[in-house]
Amino acid sequence: MSLLVVGLSHRSAPVSVLERASLSTDAQFKLLQDTVAAEPATEAAVLATCNRIELYADVDKFHAGVAELSTLLAQHSGVGIEELTPYLYVHYEDRAVHHFFSVACGLDSMVVGEGQILGQIKDSLARAQELHTAGRLLNDLFQQALRVGKRAHSETGIDRAGQSLVTFGLEQLATGEDVTGWARGKRALVIGAGSMSSLAAATLARAGVAEIVVANRTLDRAGRLAQILAEAGGTDVSARAVPMESVPAELTRADVAVSCTGATGLVLTAEAVAAAVEGRTGAPAAFDEQSATPDVRPLPHTSAGADENCPLDLAAVQQSAVQQSGFSVMGEAAVAGMDAATLEQHAAWVDNATVDRRLAARRSPETDAELITALAATAAAVGRIPERRGPEPVATPARPQPVLFLLDLAMPRDVDPAAHRLAGVRLVDIESLSEASADAPMAADVDQVRRIVVDEVAAFGAAQRAAHITPTVVALRAMAADVVAGEIARLDGRLPGLDDKHRAEITQTVKRVVDKLLHAPTVRVKQLAAEPGGAGYADALRTLFDLDQETVAAVSRAEDSTEKNAQNRGPA
Repeated sequence: MSLLVVGLSHRSAPVSVLERASLSTDAQFKLLQDTVAAEPATEAAVLATCNRIELYADVDKFHAGVAELSTLLAQHSGVGIEELTPYLYVHYEDRAVHHFFSVACGLDSMVVGEGQILGQIKDSLARAQELHTAGRLLNDLFQQALRVGKRAHSETGIDRAGQSLVTFGLEQLATGEDVTGWARGKRALVIGAGSMSSLAAATLARAGVAEIVVANRTLDRAGRLAQILAEAGGTDVSARAVPMESVPAELTRADVAVSCTGATGLVLTAEAVAAAVEGRTGAPAAFDEQSATPDVRPLPHTSAGADENCPLDLAAVQQSAVQQSGFSVMGEAAVAGMDAATLEQHAAWVDNATVDRRLAARRSPETDAELITALAATAAAVGRIPERRGPEPVATPARPQPVLFLLDLAMPRDVDPAAHRLAGVRLVDIESLSEASADAPMAADVDQVRRIVVDEVAAFGAAQRAAHITPTVVALRAMAADVVAGEIARLDGRLPGLDDKHRAEITQTVKRVVDKLLHAPTVRVKQLAAEPGGAGYADALRTLFDLDQETVAAVSRAEDSTEKNAQNRGPA
Protein backbone atom coordinates (compact mmCIF):
# COMPACT_ATOMS: atom_id res chain seq x y z
CA MET A 1 0.00 0.00 0.00
CA SER A 2 1.39 3.42 -0.97
CA LEU A 3 -1.44 5.80 -0.15
CA LEU A 4 -0.51 9.49 -0.37
CA VAL A 5 -2.67 12.53 0.34
CA VAL A 6 -1.68 16.12 -0.40
CA GLY A 7 -4.11 18.87 0.48
CA LEU A 8 -5.02 22.05 2.30
CA SER A 9 -7.91 22.86 4.62
CA HIS A 10 -9.25 25.47 7.00
CA ARG A 11 -6.70 24.19 9.52
CA SER A 12 -3.68 24.85 7.30
CA ALA A 13 -4.67 27.80 5.10
CA PRO A 14 -6.54 31.10 5.47
CA VAL A 15 -9.93 31.36 3.82
CA SER A 16 -8.51 33.72 1.19
CA VAL A 17 -6.18 30.97 -0.06
CA LEU A 18 -8.84 28.24 0.14
CA GLU A 19 -11.18 30.48 -1.80
CA ARG A 20 -8.71 30.99 -4.65
CA ALA A 21 -7.69 27.32 -4.71
CA SER A 22 -11.25 25.97 -4.93
CA LEU A 23 -11.87 23.55 -7.80
CA SER A 24 -14.86 23.54 -10.10
CA THR A 25 -16.36 20.19 -11.12
CA ASP A 26 -14.62 20.34 -14.50
CA ALA A 27 -11.31 21.16 -12.82
CA GLN A 28 -11.73 18.14 -10.52
CA PHE A 29 -12.31 15.83 -13.50
CA LYS A 30 -9.24 17.17 -15.27
CA LEU A 31 -7.15 16.90 -12.10
CA LEU A 32 -8.09 13.23 -11.69
CA GLN A 33 -7.25 12.44 -15.29
CA ASP A 34 -3.90 14.24 -15.15
CA THR A 35 -2.99 12.58 -11.84
CA VAL A 36 -3.39 9.01 -13.09
CA ALA A 37 -1.58 9.99 -16.27
CA ALA A 38 1.42 11.11 -14.18
CA GLU A 39 4.16 8.54 -13.62
CA PRO A 40 4.10 8.13 -9.80
CA ALA A 41 0.31 7.62 -9.47
CA THR A 42 -1.87 4.67 -10.50
CA GLU A 43 -5.11 5.72 -8.75
CA ALA A 44 -6.55 9.10 -7.77
CA ALA A 45 -9.54 10.69 -6.03
CA VAL A 46 -10.33 14.31 -5.10
CA LEU A 47 -12.18 15.39 -1.96
CA ALA A 48 -13.22 19.03 -2.47
CA THR A 49 -15.54 20.69 0.04
CA CYS A 50 -16.17 24.24 1.20
CA ASN A 51 -13.22 24.05 3.60
CA ARG A 52 -10.81 21.47 2.18
CA ILE A 53 -9.19 20.35 -1.06
CA GLU A 54 -7.41 16.99 -0.90
CA LEU A 55 -5.90 14.79 -3.60
CA TYR A 56 -5.58 11.07 -2.75
CA ALA A 57 -3.40 8.79 -4.86
CA ASP A 58 -1.75 5.38 -4.90
CA VAL A 59 1.89 6.12 -5.70
CA ASP A 60 5.03 4.01 -6.12
CA LYS A 61 7.45 6.77 -5.03
CA PHE A 62 6.92 9.08 -2.06
CA HIS A 63 9.04 12.12 -2.94
CA ALA A 64 8.15 12.07 -6.63
CA GLY A 65 4.49 11.62 -5.66
CA VAL A 66 4.51 14.62 -3.31
CA ALA A 67 6.15 16.81 -5.94
CA GLU A 68 3.78 15.70 -8.71
CA LEU A 69 0.56 15.96 -6.66
CA SER A 70 1.54 19.38 -5.29
CA THR A 71 2.30 20.64 -8.78
CA LEU A 72 -0.99 19.31 -10.15
CA LEU A 73 -2.99 20.91 -7.31
CA ALA A 74 -1.34 24.24 -7.99
CA GLN A 75 -1.81 23.92 -11.74
CA HIS A 76 -5.53 23.13 -11.60
CA SER A 77 -6.38 25.52 -8.76
CA GLY A 78 -4.67 28.46 -10.44
CA VAL A 79 -2.64 29.32 -7.33
CA GLY A 80 1.12 29.39 -7.92
CA ILE A 81 3.10 26.51 -6.45
CA GLU A 82 5.34 28.88 -4.46
CA GLU A 83 2.31 30.50 -2.85
CA LEU A 84 0.40 27.25 -2.31
CA THR A 85 3.23 25.12 -0.86
CA PRO A 86 3.36 26.70 2.64
CA TYR A 87 -0.27 25.73 3.23
CA LEU A 88 -0.12 22.14 1.95
CA TYR A 89 -0.01 19.12 4.25
CA VAL A 90 1.12 15.62 3.36
CA HIS A 91 0.13 12.25 4.86
CA TYR A 92 1.49 8.88 3.78
CA GLU A 93 0.37 5.25 4.19
CA ASP A 94 -1.11 4.61 7.67
CA ARG A 95 -1.03 8.33 8.56
CA ALA A 96 -3.00 9.06 5.39
CA VAL A 97 -5.60 6.43 6.34
CA HIS A 98 -5.84 7.87 9.85
CA HIS A 99 -6.34 11.37 8.47
CA PHE A 100 -9.04 10.25 6.03
CA PHE A 101 -10.98 8.26 8.64
CA SER A 102 -10.81 11.28 10.98
CA VAL A 103 -12.22 13.44 8.18
CA ALA A 104 -15.01 10.92 7.58
CA CYS A 105 -15.98 11.00 11.26
CA GLY A 106 -16.17 14.79 11.33
CA LEU A 107 -13.16 15.16 13.63
CA ASP A 108 -11.35 17.39 11.13
CA SER A 109 -14.40 19.43 10.14
CA MET A 110 -14.80 23.12 10.88
CA VAL A 111 -17.74 22.11 13.07
CA VAL A 112 -16.70 18.92 14.86
CA GLY A 113 -19.07 16.02 14.34
CA GLU A 114 -20.97 17.33 11.31
CA GLY A 115 -22.22 14.50 9.15
CA GLN A 116 -22.43 16.13 5.74
CA ILE A 117 -18.84 15.09 4.99
CA LEU A 118 -20.04 11.52 4.45
CA GLY A 119 -22.15 12.58 1.49
CA GLN A 120 -19.21 14.51 0.08
CA ILE A 121 -16.93 11.46 0.41
CA LYS A 122 -19.54 9.34 -1.34
CA ASP A 123 -19.74 11.87 -4.19
CA SER A 124 -15.93 11.91 -4.48
CA LEU A 125 -15.81 8.14 -4.78
CA ALA A 126 -18.57 8.14 -7.40
CA ARG A 127 -16.65 10.77 -9.39
CA ALA A 128 -13.44 8.71 -9.32
CA GLN A 129 -15.33 5.55 -10.27
CA GLU A 130 -17.01 7.34 -13.15
CA LEU A 131 -13.60 8.30 -14.55
CA HIS A 132 -12.11 4.89 -13.64
CA THR A 133 -9.35 6.53 -11.57
CA ALA A 134 -10.22 4.57 -8.41
CA GLY A 135 -8.70 1.10 -8.24
CA ARG A 136 -8.62 -1.47 -5.48
CA LEU A 137 -6.85 0.72 -2.90
CA LEU A 138 -9.01 3.83 -3.18
CA ASN A 139 -12.23 1.86 -3.58
CA ASP A 140 -11.41 -0.03 -0.38
CA LEU A 141 -10.31 3.15 1.40
CA PHE A 142 -13.38 5.23 0.55
CA GLN A 143 -15.84 2.40 1.20
CA GLN A 144 -14.21 1.75 4.58
CA ALA A 145 -14.19 5.48 5.41
CA LEU A 146 -17.94 5.63 4.80
CA ARG A 147 -18.44 2.66 7.15
CA VAL A 148 -16.18 4.21 9.80
CA GLY A 149 -18.05 7.51 9.63
CA LYS A 150 -21.41 5.79 9.97
CA ARG A 151 -20.09 3.74 12.89
CA ALA A 152 -18.86 6.88 14.65
CA HIS A 153 -22.28 8.53 14.36
CA SER A 154 -24.23 5.42 15.38
CA GLU A 155 -22.04 4.23 18.29
CA THR A 156 -21.14 7.57 19.86
CA GLY A 157 -22.64 10.96 20.56
CA ILE A 158 -20.33 12.76 18.14
CA ASP A 159 -23.41 14.54 16.77
CA ARG A 160 -23.67 16.30 20.12
CA ALA A 161 -20.12 17.62 19.78
CA GLY A 162 -21.13 19.87 16.92
CA GLN A 163 -23.81 20.59 14.38
CA SER A 164 -23.91 20.82 10.64
CA LEU A 165 -22.27 23.88 9.15
CA VAL A 166 -25.73 25.24 8.34
CA THR A 167 -26.98 24.95 11.92
CA PHE A 168 -23.76 26.42 13.28
CA GLY A 169 -24.01 29.31 10.85
CA LEU A 170 -27.61 30.04 11.82
CA GLU A 171 -26.60 30.01 15.48
CA GLN A 172 -23.95 32.61 14.70
CA LEU A 173 -26.55 34.75 12.91
CA ALA A 174 -28.88 34.47 15.91
CA THR A 175 -26.05 35.66 18.23
CA GLY A 176 -26.98 33.56 21.23
CA GLU A 177 -30.73 33.36 20.69
CA ASP A 178 -32.49 30.08 20.18
CA VAL A 179 -32.50 29.53 16.41
CA THR A 180 -36.13 28.41 16.36
CA GLY A 181 -37.30 31.54 18.16
CA TRP A 182 -35.06 33.77 16.08
CA ALA A 183 -36.17 32.30 12.74
CA ARG A 184 -39.89 32.01 13.43
CA GLY A 185 -41.95 34.10 11.04
CA LYS A 186 -39.01 35.35 8.99
CA ARG A 187 -38.87 35.33 5.20
CA ALA A 188 -35.88 33.40 3.84
CA LEU A 189 -34.09 33.47 0.50
CA VAL A 190 -31.96 30.43 -0.40
CA ILE A 191 -29.59 30.98 -3.33
CA GLY A 192 -28.54 27.71 -4.94
CA ALA A 193 -30.21 24.28 -5.04
CA GLY A 194 -27.29 21.95 -4.31
CA SER A 195 -26.82 19.71 -1.29
CA MET A 196 -25.74 22.50 1.09
CA SER A 197 -28.50 24.84 -0.05
CA SER A 198 -31.08 22.05 0.28
CA LEU A 199 -29.85 21.35 3.82
CA ALA A 200 -30.09 25.07 4.63
CA ALA A 201 -33.63 25.27 3.25
CA ALA A 202 -34.76 22.20 5.23
CA THR A 203 -33.15 23.55 8.41
CA LEU A 204 -34.87 26.91 8.01
CA ALA A 205 -38.19 25.18 7.36
CA ARG A 206 -37.87 23.16 10.57
CA ALA A 207 -36.87 26.32 12.45
CA GLY A 208 -40.25 27.87 11.57
CA VAL A 209 -39.63 30.48 8.89
CA ALA A 210 -42.81 31.65 7.21
CA GLU A 211 -41.55 31.62 3.62
CA ILE A 212 -38.64 30.19 1.65
CA VAL A 213 -37.78 31.44 -1.82
CA VAL A 214 -35.32 29.26 -3.76
CA ALA A 215 -33.25 30.91 -6.50
CA ASN A 216 -31.08 28.90 -8.86
CA ARG A 217 -29.56 29.22 -12.32
CA THR A 218 -31.53 26.13 -13.34
CA LEU A 219 -35.11 26.98 -12.48
CA ASP A 220 -36.25 23.34 -12.63
CA ARG A 221 -33.89 22.37 -9.79
CA ALA A 222 -35.13 25.30 -7.72
CA GLY A 223 -38.70 24.21 -8.44
CA ARG A 224 -38.03 20.64 -7.29
CA LEU A 225 -36.51 21.85 -4.03
CA ALA A 226 -39.39 24.26 -3.42
CA GLN A 227 -41.89 21.46 -4.05
CA ILE A 228 -40.13 19.16 -1.61
CA LEU A 229 -40.17 21.87 1.05
CA ALA A 230 -43.84 22.67 0.49
CA GLU A 231 -44.90 19.00 0.64
CA ALA A 232 -42.74 18.06 3.63
CA GLY A 233 -44.67 17.14 6.72
CA GLY A 234 -44.26 18.89 10.05
CA THR A 235 -43.87 22.43 8.66
CA ASP A 236 -46.24 25.12 7.39
CA VAL A 237 -43.64 26.87 5.28
CA SER A 238 -44.61 28.47 1.98
CA ALA A 239 -42.01 27.71 -0.71
CA ARG A 240 -41.60 28.93 -4.27
CA ALA A 241 -38.85 29.02 -6.92
CA VAL A 242 -37.49 32.02 -8.83
CA PRO A 243 -34.74 32.51 -11.44
CA MET A 244 -31.42 34.05 -10.43
CA GLU A 245 -32.41 37.31 -12.09
CA SER A 246 -35.02 37.80 -9.36
CA VAL A 247 -32.50 37.69 -6.49
CA PRO A 248 -32.16 41.52 -6.10
CA ALA A 249 -35.92 41.96 -5.77
CA GLU A 250 -36.31 38.95 -3.45
CA LEU A 251 -33.42 40.15 -1.31
CA THR A 252 -35.36 43.33 -0.60
CA ARG A 253 -38.22 41.24 0.83
CA ALA A 254 -36.07 38.70 2.71
CA ASP A 255 -35.11 38.81 6.37
CA VAL A 256 -32.43 36.13 6.03
CA ALA A 257 -30.58 34.89 2.96
CA VAL A 258 -28.40 31.79 2.65
CA SER A 259 -26.14 31.46 -0.39
CA CYS A 260 -24.15 28.44 -1.51
CA THR A 261 -23.56 28.22 -5.25
CA GLY A 262 -20.76 26.99 -7.46
CA ALA A 263 -20.19 30.45 -8.93
CA THR A 264 -16.60 31.55 -9.40
CA GLY A 265 -17.46 35.23 -8.82
CA LEU A 266 -19.58 37.17 -6.34
CA VAL A 267 -23.30 36.47 -6.39
CA LEU A 268 -24.15 39.34 -4.02
CA THR A 269 -22.01 42.47 -4.23
CA ALA A 270 -21.89 44.97 -1.38
CA GLU A 271 -23.80 47.40 -3.57
CA ALA A 272 -26.59 44.85 -4.14
CA VAL A 273 -26.83 44.22 -0.40
CA ALA A 274 -26.89 47.96 0.28
CA ALA A 275 -29.68 48.41 -2.27
CA ALA A 276 -31.68 45.64 -0.56
CA VAL A 277 -31.29 47.30 2.83
CA GLU A 278 -32.31 50.65 1.36
CA GLY A 279 -35.35 48.98 -0.21
CA ARG A 280 -36.38 47.62 3.19
CA THR A 281 -35.72 50.71 5.30
CA GLY A 282 -36.22 53.53 2.80
CA ALA A 283 -32.89 55.05 3.83
CA PRO A 284 -29.47 54.64 2.20
CA ALA A 285 -27.37 51.88 3.81
CA ALA A 286 -24.20 53.46 5.20
CA PHE A 287 -20.88 51.71 5.58
CA ASP A 288 -20.01 51.43 9.27
CA GLU A 289 -16.24 52.00 9.48
CA GLN A 290 -16.21 50.89 13.12
CA SER A 291 -17.13 47.36 12.07
CA ALA A 292 -14.66 47.07 9.23
CA THR A 293 -13.03 43.67 9.26
CA PRO A 294 -9.23 43.57 9.16
CA ASP A 295 -7.60 42.81 5.85
CA VAL A 296 -5.94 39.50 6.61
CA ARG A 297 -3.21 38.45 4.25
CA PRO A 298 -0.97 35.41 4.43
CA LEU A 299 2.57 35.99 5.65
CA PRO A 300 5.16 36.29 2.91
CA HIS A 301 6.94 33.02 2.28
CA THR A 302 10.67 33.14 1.66
CA SER A 303 12.85 30.21 0.76
CA ALA A 304 15.09 29.28 3.68
CA GLY A 305 18.72 30.12 3.27
CA ALA A 306 18.26 31.92 -0.05
CA ASP A 307 17.99 35.50 1.26
CA GLU A 308 21.05 37.63 1.85
CA ASN A 309 21.65 39.48 5.14
CA CYS A 310 18.90 37.55 6.96
CA PRO A 311 19.82 37.64 10.69
CA LEU A 312 18.30 34.17 11.29
CA ASP A 313 19.88 30.91 10.18
CA LEU A 314 16.62 29.66 8.67
CA ALA A 315 18.38 26.93 6.71
CA ALA A 316 19.60 25.28 9.90
CA VAL A 317 16.21 25.65 11.55
CA GLN A 318 14.43 24.13 8.58
CA GLN A 319 16.90 21.26 8.24
CA SER A 320 16.38 20.34 11.89
CA ALA A 321 12.61 20.31 11.49
CA VAL A 322 12.83 18.26 8.29
CA GLN A 323 14.82 15.62 10.13
CA GLN A 324 12.10 15.45 12.76
CA SER A 325 8.95 15.56 10.65
CA GLY A 326 9.83 15.50 6.97
CA PHE A 327 7.79 18.61 6.23
CA SER A 328 8.38 22.31 5.69
CA VAL A 329 8.76 24.73 8.59
CA MET A 330 6.15 27.41 9.20
CA GLY A 331 5.21 29.67 12.09
CA GLU A 332 6.39 29.01 15.64
CA ALA A 333 8.83 26.23 14.75
CA ALA A 334 11.00 28.67 12.81
CA VAL A 335 11.59 30.99 15.76
CA ALA A 336 11.49 28.59 18.73
CA GLY A 337 14.12 29.35 21.36
CA MET A 338 15.32 32.66 19.88
CA ASP A 339 15.78 35.71 22.09
CA ALA A 340 13.55 38.76 21.71
CA ALA A 341 16.33 40.95 20.33
CA THR A 342 17.06 38.53 17.50
CA LEU A 343 13.37 38.25 16.66
CA GLU A 344 13.02 42.05 16.60
CA GLN A 345 16.02 42.27 14.31
CA HIS A 346 14.46 39.71 12.00
CA ALA A 347 11.18 41.65 11.97
CA ALA A 348 13.09 44.75 10.91
CA TRP A 349 14.88 42.80 8.20
CA VAL A 350 11.59 41.49 6.81
CA ASP A 351 10.22 45.05 6.83
CA ASN A 352 13.13 46.90 5.33
CA ALA A 353 15.49 44.20 4.05
CA THR A 354 18.60 45.35 5.94
CA VAL A 355 17.57 47.78 8.72
CA ASP A 356 18.64 46.76 12.23
CA ARG A 357 16.09 48.16 14.70
CA ARG A 358 18.37 47.48 17.63
CA LEU A 359 20.92 49.95 16.19
CA ALA A 360 18.19 52.47 15.42
CA ALA A 361 16.87 52.24 18.97
CA ARG A 362 20.24 53.06 20.57
CA ARG A 363 20.65 56.71 21.58
CA SER A 364 23.95 58.40 22.19
CA PRO A 365 24.78 59.99 25.61
CA GLU A 366 24.65 63.43 23.93
CA THR A 367 21.06 62.80 22.78
CA ASP A 368 20.01 61.71 26.28
CA ALA A 369 21.64 64.84 27.78
CA GLU A 370 19.74 67.12 25.41
CA LEU A 371 16.42 65.48 26.33
CA ILE A 372 17.13 65.85 30.07
CA THR A 373 18.08 69.55 29.68
CA ALA A 374 14.88 70.27 27.72
CA LEU A 375 12.75 68.51 30.35
CA ALA A 376 14.42 70.47 33.19
CA ALA A 377 13.82 73.79 31.40
CA THR A 378 10.13 72.97 30.92
CA ALA A 379 9.75 72.01 34.58
CA ALA A 380 11.39 75.28 35.68
CA ALA A 381 9.06 77.35 33.48
CA VAL A 382 5.72 75.74 34.47
CA GLY A 383 6.62 74.60 37.96
CA ARG A 384 5.95 70.93 37.33
CA ILE A 385 6.92 68.08 35.04
CA PRO A 386 4.51 68.02 32.09
CA GLU A 387 2.18 65.06 31.86
CA ARG A 388 1.87 62.96 28.78
CA ARG A 389 -1.81 62.41 28.25
CA GLY A 390 -3.30 60.04 25.73
CA PRO A 391 -6.19 61.07 23.53
CA GLU A 392 -9.60 61.24 25.13
CA PRO A 393 -11.72 58.15 24.36
CA VAL A 394 -14.24 58.76 21.62
CA ALA A 395 -17.72 57.36 22.13
CA THR A 396 -18.53 54.76 19.48
CA PRO A 397 -22.12 54.98 18.26
CA ALA A 398 -24.14 51.83 18.75
CA ARG A 399 -24.45 49.70 15.64
CA PRO A 400 -28.08 49.50 14.48
CA GLN A 401 -29.94 46.23 14.75
CA PRO A 402 -29.66 44.09 11.60
CA VAL A 403 -32.56 44.18 9.18
CA LEU A 404 -30.92 41.65 6.84
CA PHE A 405 -29.08 38.47 7.90
CA LEU A 406 -26.73 36.85 5.38
CA LEU A 407 -25.19 33.36 5.64
CA ASP A 408 -22.56 32.63 2.99
CA LEU A 409 -21.58 28.95 2.89
CA ALA A 410 -19.90 29.00 -0.52
CA MET A 411 -16.25 28.54 -1.37
CA PRO A 412 -15.26 30.74 -3.09
CA ARG A 413 -17.46 33.28 -1.38
CA ASP A 414 -20.80 34.28 -2.87
CA VAL A 415 -21.21 37.44 -0.79
CA ASP A 416 -18.87 40.41 -0.95
CA PRO A 417 -16.98 40.59 2.41
CA ALA A 418 -17.46 44.37 2.31
CA ALA A 419 -21.09 43.71 3.31
CA HIS A 420 -19.71 43.13 6.83
CA ARG A 421 -19.39 46.91 7.10
CA LEU A 422 -22.93 47.78 6.07
CA ALA A 423 -25.04 49.13 8.90
CA GLY A 424 -28.17 47.02 9.30
CA VAL A 425 -26.50 43.87 7.91
CA ARG A 426 -25.15 40.86 9.75
CA LEU A 427 -22.99 38.62 7.55
CA VAL A 428 -21.63 35.23 8.59
CA ASP A 429 -19.33 33.49 6.12
CA ILE A 430 -16.82 30.66 6.10
CA GLU A 431 -14.09 32.87 7.55
CA SER A 432 -16.13 34.03 10.52
CA LEU A 433 -17.43 30.49 11.07
CA SER A 434 -13.84 29.25 11.17
CA GLU A 435 -12.96 31.79 13.84
CA ALA A 436 -16.06 30.98 15.89
CA SER A 437 -15.57 27.21 15.69
CA ALA A 438 -11.99 27.44 16.99
CA ASP A 439 -13.36 27.93 20.52
CA ALA A 440 -16.20 25.40 20.24
CA PRO A 441 -16.31 22.98 23.18
CA MET A 442 -15.19 19.41 22.59
CA ALA A 443 -17.51 16.69 23.82
CA ALA A 444 -16.27 13.57 25.61
CA ASP A 445 -17.61 11.52 22.70
CA VAL A 446 -14.78 12.88 20.54
CA ASP A 447 -12.28 10.74 22.45
CA GLN A 448 -14.40 7.66 21.79
CA VAL A 449 -14.48 8.44 18.08
CA ARG A 450 -10.72 8.84 18.07
CA ARG A 451 -10.37 5.35 19.54
CA ILE A 452 -12.68 4.01 16.82
CA VAL A 453 -10.48 5.65 14.18
CA VAL A 454 -7.32 4.08 15.63
CA ASP A 455 -8.92 0.62 15.67
CA GLU A 456 -10.25 0.99 12.13
CA VAL A 457 -6.90 2.18 10.78
CA ALA A 458 -5.22 -0.91 12.24
CA ALA A 459 -7.91 -3.16 10.77
CA PHE A 460 -7.66 -1.51 7.35
CA GLY A 461 -3.89 -1.88 7.29
CA ALA A 462 -4.10 -5.55 8.27
CA ALA A 463 -6.69 -6.22 5.55
CA GLN A 464 -4.56 -4.50 2.92
CA ARG A 465 -1.43 -6.41 3.92
CA ALA A 466 -3.35 -9.69 3.92
CA ALA A 467 -4.78 -8.88 0.49
CA HIS A 468 -1.26 -8.20 -0.78
CA ILE A 469 -0.23 -11.82 -0.18
CA THR A 470 -3.42 -13.40 -1.56
CA PRO A 471 -2.25 -13.48 -5.22
CA THR A 472 0.93 -15.27 -4.11
CA VAL A 473 -1.08 -17.88 -2.17
CA VAL A 474 -3.41 -18.36 -5.15
CA ALA A 475 -0.42 -18.80 -7.46
CA LEU A 476 1.09 -21.35 -5.06
CA ARG A 477 -2.09 -23.41 -4.99
CA ALA A 478 -2.34 -23.19 -8.79
CA MET A 479 1.21 -24.51 -9.07
CA ALA A 480 0.35 -27.38 -6.68
CA ALA A 481 -2.71 -28.23 -8.79
CA ASP A 482 -0.51 -28.35 -11.91
CA VAL A 483 1.90 -30.71 -10.12
CA VAL A 484 -0.99 -33.02 -9.14
CA ALA A 485 -2.36 -33.00 -12.70
CA GLY A 486 1.11 -33.80 -14.10
CA GLU A 487 1.63 -36.70 -11.73
CA ILE A 488 -1.81 -38.18 -12.49
CA ALA A 489 -1.05 -37.95 -16.21
CA ARG A 490 2.31 -39.70 -15.56
CA LEU A 491 0.48 -42.43 -13.62
CA ASP A 492 -1.92 -42.95 -16.54
CA GLY A 493 1.07 -43.55 -18.79
CA ARG A 494 2.55 -46.15 -16.45
CA LEU A 495 -0.75 -47.87 -15.66
CA PRO A 496 -2.84 -47.67 -18.83
CA GLY A 497 -5.21 -50.34 -17.59
CA LEU A 498 -6.23 -48.38 -14.48
CA ASP A 499 -10.04 -48.12 -14.33
CA ASP A 500 -11.85 -44.84 -13.79
CA LYS A 501 -12.90 -45.65 -10.22
CA HIS A 502 -9.35 -46.27 -9.00
CA ARG A 503 -7.95 -43.33 -10.99
CA ALA A 504 -10.49 -40.98 -9.35
CA GLU A 505 -9.67 -42.33 -5.89
CA ILE A 506 -5.93 -41.90 -6.42
CA THR A 507 -6.45 -38.37 -7.80
CA GLN A 508 -8.58 -37.37 -4.81
CA THR A 509 -6.04 -38.82 -2.39
CA VAL A 510 -3.15 -36.88 -3.91
CA LYS A 511 -5.18 -33.66 -3.86
CA ARG A 512 -6.03 -34.17 -0.18
CA VAL A 513 -2.36 -34.70 0.65
CA VAL A 514 -1.37 -31.49 -1.16
CA ASP A 515 -4.20 -29.48 0.42
CA LYS A 516 -3.27 -30.65 3.92
CA LEU A 517 0.38 -29.86 3.36
CA LEU A 518 -0.45 -26.34 2.10
CA HIS A 519 -3.30 -25.49 4.49
CA ALA A 520 -1.36 -24.61 7.64
CA PRO A 521 1.42 -22.63 5.88
CA THR A 522 -0.99 -20.58 3.75
CA VAL A 523 -3.31 -19.78 6.67
CA ARG A 524 -0.37 -18.85 8.86
CA VAL A 525 1.31 -16.73 6.20
CA LYS A 526 -1.90 -14.72 5.75
CA GLN A 527 -2.00 -14.09 9.50
CA LEU A 528 1.64 -13.05 9.58
CA ALA A 529 1.25 -10.85 6.50
CA ALA A 530 -1.58 -8.95 8.19
CA GLU A 531 0.76 -7.83 10.98
CA PRO A 532 2.92 -4.70 10.66
CA GLY A 533 6.03 -5.50 8.67
CA GLY A 534 4.45 -8.62 7.16
CA ALA A 535 4.82 -7.55 3.55
CA GLY A 536 7.99 -9.64 3.18
CA TYR A 537 6.18 -12.95 3.54
CA ALA A 538 4.90 -12.78 -0.03
CA ASP A 539 8.48 -12.44 -1.27
CA ALA A 540 9.52 -15.37 0.93
CA LEU A 541 6.81 -17.60 -0.54
CA ARG A 542 7.77 -16.71 -4.10
CA THR A 543 11.42 -17.47 -3.35
CA LEU A 544 10.85 -20.74 -1.47
CA PHE A 545 8.52 -22.22 -4.07
CA ASP A 546 10.17 -20.59 -7.11
CA LEU A 547 6.90 -18.98 -8.17
CA ASP A 548 6.86 -17.08 -11.43
CA GLN A 549 6.40 -13.35 -10.74
CA GLU A 550 4.32 -12.89 -13.88
CA THR A 551 1.92 -15.63 -12.73
CA VAL A 552 1.42 -13.82 -9.42
CA ALA A 553 0.90 -10.52 -11.25
CA ALA A 554 -1.66 -12.12 -13.57
CA VAL A 555 -3.65 -13.37 -10.56
CA SER A 556 -3.54 -9.86 -9.06
CA ARG A 557 -4.76 -8.26 -12.31
CA ALA A 558 -7.59 -10.75 -12.58
CA GLU A 559 -8.72 -10.01 -9.02
CA ASP A 560 -8.52 -6.26 -9.63
CA SER A 561 -10.66 -6.58 -12.75
CA THR A 562 -13.29 -8.63 -10.91
CA GLU A 563 -13.42 -6.25 -7.95
CA LYS A 564 -13.57 -3.16 -10.15
CA ASN A 565 -16.57 -4.52 -12.03
CA ALA A 566 -18.34 -5.15 -8.75
CA GLN A 567 -17.37 -1.89 -7.02
CA ASN A 568 -18.02 0.41 -9.96
CA ARG A 569 -21.70 -0.40 -9.71
CA GLY A 570 -21.73 2.32 -7.04
CA PRO A 571 -20.50 3.17 -3.55
CA ALA A 572 -22.16 1.84 -0.45
